[in-house]
Amino acid sequence: MMEAEFDAPPLRVIRIRSNGKRDYDRRDKRRLVEACLRPGVSVAGMALKVGINTNQLRKWIRLHQLANEATAAAESALPAFVPVVEVSDVMRVTESPMVRGRPPAEAPARTQPSQRPSPALVRARLPNGVTVELECGGQDVALVKAMIEALGAR
Repeated sequence: MMEAEFDAPPLRVIRIRSNGKRDYDRRDKRRLVEACLRPGVSVAGMALKVGINTNQLRKWIRLHQLANEATAAAESALPAFVPVVEVSDVMRVTESPMVRGRPPAEAPARTQPSQRPSPALVRARLPNGVTVELECGGQDVALVKAMIEALGAR
């Protein structure tokens, strides 16, 4: 048998519940899990040494790894927000075929004053998974243009 001898850090019981379950010190659990993650360490052997169930120790290891992955993902994640761009020169446009969501060939020659152009829906999916939806009317052309330029600059 070529198993290396590793010292198992002791687990301190901080509370025994009325149903017999034990609560262990967090720092001791973390040290035990980190000891189990070293190469060549038998998780079952470590569980026997400290007197806990192997499945319980494997659960602690899995939770520790999930917490580490979540922390690493949060640190490396792209921001969920885009920079704010101030648009000072907004001009009013009464009719634009692209804003209405139709190609120029389908656009009517003139609209009646009583007919309002239907708003266009602009949807963008950012690299971090966030979806931005903008409902824009004809007067928002400059604002939409600034938004698209700001998103493209990243």
